Amino acid sequence: MKNLKGGVAVVTGGASGLGRAIAEEAARRGMKLVIADVEAGAMEQAVADLRAGGAEAIGVLTDVTSAASVEALAVATEQHFGPANLLFNNAGVASGGPIWESTEKDWKWLFGVNVDGVANGVRSFTPRMLAAAAADPGYEGCIVNTASMAGLVTAPGMGIYSVSKHAVLALSECLYHDLDLVGPQVRAAVLCPFYVSTNISQCHRNRPADLVNDSGPTRSQLATQAISAKDLANGTLTPEEVAAITFKAIEEDRFYIYPSPEQLPIVRSRLDHLGNGTNPDIPYDDIPMFKARRDSLKAALAG
Repeated sequence: MKNLKGGVAVVTGGASGLGRAIAEEAARRGMKLVIADVEAGAMEQAVADLRAGGAEAIGVLTDVTSAASVEALAVATEQHFGPANLLFNNAGVASGGPIWESTEKDWKWLFGVNVDGVANGVRSFTPRMLAAAAADPGYEGCIVNTASMAGLVTAPGMGIYSVSKHAVLALSECLYHDLDLVGPQVRAAVLCPFYVSTNISQCHRNRPADLVNDSGPTRSQLATQAISAKDLANGTLTPEEVAAITFKAIEEDRFYIYPSPEQLPIVRSRLDHLGNGTNPDIPYDDIPMFKARRDSLKAALAG
C-alpha cells in the first residue's frame, strides 16, 4: 500500500501501548483514525490528543470479545468516515505460568480477547473492505493482526498466551490465502513483535468480573509475571519504533512483520526440530531471557 494519506485506520486496543503508537503513526501519515478500546477514559484521552495534533479521530467503546460490539465498530466507522483501509486487530492480553495451572476462566478470558477478538474483526470488516474494493478500483485495504514472537516459538511459562498467538498466526495466514483468491486490493499481514515496553503486564485491570479466578495466582504464575514484567520493561524496542516498522512493512506489502529479526534464529531452531521430528529443545545458553525464565519457574515449582 502506497497511498495512505486520507485513508481510514481502525485500531483495537488503540488507547494505550502499541495500539496508541500505531494510531499516532497513522495520523502522521495523514490518515483518519478510529480508536476502539474497552477503557473509556483512556480512549477519550487518546482521541483528544490525536485531534490536538491535527488528526481526524473518533473513539468507539468496543469489547472485542463481543461480535456485536465489533460489528457496531464497523458500522460506526463506515457511517463516520467510510470504509476502513487499515484494520489493526491489536487488542490483546497476557497470562503465563505452567500450562496446567491455567484455569478454565484463564482460557476463556485470553482466547476471548486474543483469538475471538481477531476473528470478530476479520468477520465484520473483511466483507466491507471487499465491497469497497469492488466499488472502487483504486481502493486498497489491509488487515493487520497482532500476534507475537510467542506465536512462532514456545518456551516454559508462556502457556496459553503462546497458544493464542499461534492461533492468530494461523488465522492470519489462512486469511492471506483466502484473500488471494479474491484479488489484490485487500491484503493481510501479521505483526510478530518480541518484548516491547508496553503496559500489557497490567492487562488484568480490564478482566471481566465473571472471569476473575476465585483464588490468587500460584507461586509459579507470580514468578512468570515478575520476569515478564522485567523483560517488557527492558524491551528491545519502543511501541513507537514497532509502529514505524509496521507501517513500512504495510507500504512494502510484506505479510510477516518482524520488528526484531535478530530473534529469528530461535524460530529457525524450532522449525528444524519440527521438520526433523526431533523433540522440542531450546538453546538456553544463547537466549539469556529464556534461561532466566526457566530457572525462575523451576525454583518456584520446587518451592
